[in-house]
Amino acid sequence: MKWTCVIVEDLQVAADYLVKCCEKSALLQVKGHFTNVEQALDYLNKNSVDILFLDVEMPGATGFDLLDQLAYYPKVILTTSKSEYAYNAFEYNVTDFLKKPFTYQRFQEALNKLTTPAGDNNITSTATDHIFIKCDGKLVRLNNDDILFIESMGDYVKFVTADSKKYITHNTIKNLEEKVNRQTFIKVHRSYIININKIDDIRENDLFIKGNEIPVSKAHKPDVLKRLNII
Repeated sequence: MKWTCVIVEDLQVAADYLVKCCEKSALLQVKGHFTNVEQALDYLNKNSVDILFLDVEMPGATGFDLLDQLAYYPKVILTTSKSEYAYNAFEYNVTDFLKKPFTYQRFQEALNKLTTPAGDNNITSTATDHIFIKCDGKLVRLNNDDILFIESMGDYVKFVTADSKKYITHNTIKNLEEKVNRQTFIKVHRSYIININKIDDIRENDLFIKGNEIPVSKAHKPDVLKRLNII
């Protein structure tokens, strides 16, 4: 499988060069090109990608402003002509920093740092035991074991935790399904992802977690039952 990526770059010639590099690598599928942060955010908060090629200086908001507002964190490769942004890049834990103009060889070196195979890049590494969500203007750490379930609320989702707290963030169930740790979480309905380890009981087409009744769709029920230790 190929990595999916988006290019956020206001200079067309620079964007065209990045597209050519992506095509030449045969490892990347470019899902879109955006010339400003507003357009990119609108797309990225509705669609998940593996990699973000991000310019820093653009009309209006900067690339760092985009990272501050993203509901999730793909791998980020900064592309900029100014080396003074390198420190900021380190603070944002970006995968690499490509100083323009860069060669295709240098582009390949950046790709070599992306060690996670395509399709396995789930919410900043599916192997972790926690996630970070953007809520109330800050990044909140939630341990996987503390999350009971995730519920869709239109363009937002609600994380419900074991201590009865609720965290609402701008995201979608479709996006989160690809980002959360699949060993712990499973989608049971178009509006719900649940922690498989927190199920108390299942009755017909509903399951119960700490008194919360959650519907299980007919399409997802077989997958749910396969994950249970039924004896």
